[in-house]
Amino acid sequence: MFYQAELVLDLQASLGEGPQWDSRNETLYWVDILGKKLHAFDPKTGENRTYQFDQYIGAVVLGKPGRFLLAMKNGIYQYDSQLNELTFITNPEADLPNNRFNDGKCDPAGRFWAGTMDLNGKMGQGSLYRLDANNKMTRMLSNVSISNGLAWSPDRKYMYFIDTPTKQIVAFDYDDPSGDISNKRLAVQIPDDMGNPDGMTIDSDGMIWVAHWGGARVTRWNPQTGELLGQVKVPAKNVTSCTFGGKNLDELYITTAQNGLSEAELAEYPGSGGLFKVKTNVKGMVSHRFE
Repeated sequence: MFYQAELVLDLQASLGEGPQWDSRNETLYWVDILGKKLHAFDPKTGENRTYQFDQYIGAVVLGKPGRFLLAMKNGIYQYDSQLNELTFITNPEADLPNNRFNDGKCDPAGRFWAGTMDLNGKMGQGSLYRLDANNKMTRMLSNVSISNGLAWSPDRKYMYFIDTPTKQIVAFDYDDPSGDISNKRLAVQIPDDMGNPDGMTIDSDGMIWVAHWGGARVTRWNPQTGELLGQVKVPAKNVTSCTFGGKNLDELYITTAQNGLSEAELAEYPGSGGLFKVKTNVKGMVSHRFE
């Protein structure tokens, strides 16, 4: 199964990341981490609204209508887009000024998971945290280098996680009522010639779709067997994340980055930093909200 992604928004983001599809208003939210921007893309009109902030944004998740949770350089915040109001919630790493939040998502029960990394890529400095509805934050994993993709299986039994430099997707047993994870094991090993695994999403068949930094592609894997099932060619070298959207959740939206590319690479991949899309023959899962 091979697909070819097409550029739908040529924004030339420095570090496009973390796409989230809002099925209620059919809008794609995504961030430019280094640009300190939250974007809202309406595929029907082609309009892309931008909200500018004064610190890095690693991830956005949906909350109540008009509200979002943002994982930022200095902690977790709630953002009210109608009032343009940013409210601090918590920062578990206030004592680690060289760390920032990176990728994050909500689990099926509405808890917000977000991980951290060192600004200079120093290994083992990050952690993965879980924020519960009562705003209690718990460290779930430590000794993480670049906390990245997260996904939960459709039956709510498994959680998948990417720590980019390991080139692995690991699986955990996931307990939906408590949010606890256990029994860590290897699900997929990414070959060296494919670049590094970055963001990730999952389809309704329980197969994971992985963005490849430095690999100009998104791949589809069976996390139970480790088998490669398909690929999406992306005309951007640094592919950062993906999520399913569209009315039928069968359109894969893909974020990319200009960051880290030479002038020659930018000339070869002029769409880098843009938002891409491809129609698939499978359906994704609805993005979970912070409840």
